[in-house]
Amino acid sequence: MIRLQLRPILFSGIFLACFLSVTEPLAAQDLKLHTTPGGVEYGTWGSPEPGPAPTIFIFSGTIEGTLENAYFRQCGNALAEQGYLCVSIDLPCHGKQAVKGQTSGIGGWNLRIANGENVTAEFQKRASEVLDHLIQTKVADPDQIAAAGTSRGGYMAIQFAAADERVKCVAGFAPVTDLAALREFAGNEELPLVKSLSLKSQAKQLAGRPVWVIIGDRDDRVSTKSAMDFALALSAEAVAKDVPSRLELHIISEPRGHTTPKGAAEQAARWILQQ
Repeated sequence: MIRLQLRPILFSGIFLACFLSVTEPLAAQDLKLHTTPGGVEYGTWGSPEPGPAPTIFIFSGTIEGTLENAYFRQCGNALAEQGYLCVSIDLPCHGKQAVKGQTSGIGGWNLRIANGENVTAEFQKRASEVLDHLIQTKVADPDQIAAAGTSRGGYMAIQFAAADERVKCVAGFAPVTDLAALREFAGNEELPLVKSLSLKSQAKQLAGRPVWVIIGDRDDRVSTKSAMDFALALSAEAVAKDVPSRLELHIISEPRGHTTPKGAAEQAARWILQQ
């Protein structure tokens, strides 16, 4: 389902009160750092009940920058109150994944991809290893795994869902959907690897699966149009496979440009709970 909503999102007062009332106590929780037996570092936030818990992987940049920041935790704030465990890992070229003396951030992605390195595949492998470990240790409920992310983190969240079918649903907040649309990739837009890493290339893997995306109508940082192209590719693939499309795209009037539209985190939390 593709929804073009050029207006602010409104929720019932009861729903908002339910989620906003838990923000202050949850903010006092501590980030916990861990390492898988294979050496992959990850962080957790939240205090679910003992036993396998519903789990959401959340990405934005670094582990600390994601889980210690209410803005980047996004729907994880509300879902933690519903018993979810929030999990994160560093994105490529961020935090401990950055290489000393080399460009960090998205600029680092550009350099590594230009050298033929698939940074997305490396990330997917680390995320899946963390999920393996959480399931094996009975920390995560394998039937209740979600993913979400903001901007570059939204891109990696959707790539993770495409690579690992144990991720039951994924939400992207103003996500990157095509690396070629980013200024860091200027001059490398036509490289075959750059083109292959567009989220449109994951349409076959994601068709018929729950994907939720929200973006402002004037997002020239990651490109609103690229998000629309991704959504249309998912829809077309669902038609080709003759499966129901479980896609939701929300384009919201947002004069601030590249940011998360107001109310998006609460809306995504409700959607994930419905899945």
